[in-house]
Amino acid sequence: MEYYHNPGKDLVITVEGRRYLRHGIRTHFVGVGEDYLSLFRRYVAPVYQPGDYVAVSEKVAALCQGRVVRREEVRVTPLARLLARCVHQTPAGPGLGLPVKMQFALDQEGRGKVLWAALRAGVDKLRGIHGTFYRLLGPEVRGLDGFYGEDIPAYADLGIRIPHQPDRLCDQVYQETGILSYIVDANALGVELLGKAAALPQGAGWLTAVLRDNPAGQEGQCTPFLLIRPAGEIGAG
Repeated sequence: MEYYHNPGKDLVITVEGRRYLRHGIRTHFVGVGEDYLSLFRRYVAPVYQPGDYVAVSEKVAALCQGRVVRREEVRVTPLARLLARCVHQTPAGPGLGLPVKMQFALDQEGRGKVLWAALRAGVDKLRGIHGTFYRLLGPEVRGLDGFYGEDIPAYADLGIRIPHQPDRLCDQVYQETGILSYIVDANALGVELLGKAAALPQGAGWLTAVLRDNPAGQEGQCTPFLLIRPAGEIGAG
């Protein structure tokens, strides 16, 4: 087997004193409504072996579930435009600095909660504390991807929500295919574990540490599945 890693990313990483490889499994560009289990059977099953784990991008899981918001479905208000101008852009992208994403936050969480979070975030920023706004608004708002076409043009007018019941989704994959998987939201700022198969023995700390440099990338790499394997198992392939 020939192992693949995205340019600028290391194939092997050391976690808790042991070395692991991260093989990027390349796929076609996954669209809305595709069959999640079919993707595992087509791309992952041929290379998976006992002892492996598979990290999955939250985007591909959400797309298969149809968890998307289209730009034409969002009516951007003046309040959303005003609040978006106050958001600091991070290396991970503009985030809620996009009015359409801010409007999603208002629609999802309500005007009162968003304004309260903005006020708290302003106070915390004066104290040198960052990230309050996203933390208070919760995972649905924090995890909204898309509506940004510079990295992936196909997502310019498409927002991608976090997967629904990700633990259950991973359990279903294990029951149907025997593949141990977990779902993450990874970007330039860090890695967040969204869900994992109950049979997967590793804890959240290890599962995110092995992906700490975001080896799947944020652009059009088409490696939504990362096969994680102890480095001692690497063959000559």
